[in-house]
Amino acid sequence: MDLNQELIQERFADILQSLERLEQIKAIPRDEFLAEQDLLDVTSYRLLIAIEAALQICFHVSARRVHRVPEEYAECFKTLADVGILDSDLSRNLQQMARFRNMLVHVYWKIDYNIVYNFLQDHLNDLKRFVQAIGKLL
Repeated sequence: MDLNQELIQERFADILQSLERLEQIKAIPRDEFLAEQDLLDVTSYRLLIAIEAALQICFHVSARRVHRVPEEYAECFKTLADVGILDSDLSRNLQQMARFRNMLVHVYWKIDYNIVYNFLQDHLNDLKRFVQAIGKLL
C-alpha cells in the first residue's frame, strides 16, 4: 500500500517547525533555561509535538510498508529498524525518545527539567535523521 505523502509532509512540517524553535532554545545556558518557566513549557511542548509527529509517521509507515502496527510507541521505531528503514542506532535513540514522550505526557508534575535540557542538547539531530530516513521512502 502506498504511503500518504501529504500526511507525512504535514508531520515533517510539524517536526521541522518544532526543531527550528528548539534549536534557538538549545543555545541557552542550562542555569538560565532552568530558571525560566516559559522556556521549560515551550521546550516540553515543542518536543512533544515533534515526537508525536514522528510517531504518527512511524505508525503510518509501519502499517503501510511493513503491514504491522506495533502495540507500543517505542516498538514502532524498532519495527522500522527490523526492516532496514532506520538504522539500529537511530532506532534506539527514537525508542528512548518515545519513552521520554511518555514521561512528558503522563508524569508532567514530576518532570526533571535537567533531563529535558539534556534531551534538548543530545537528541534533536535524531529527529532530523528520522525525517531524512523517511524522506527517502517518498
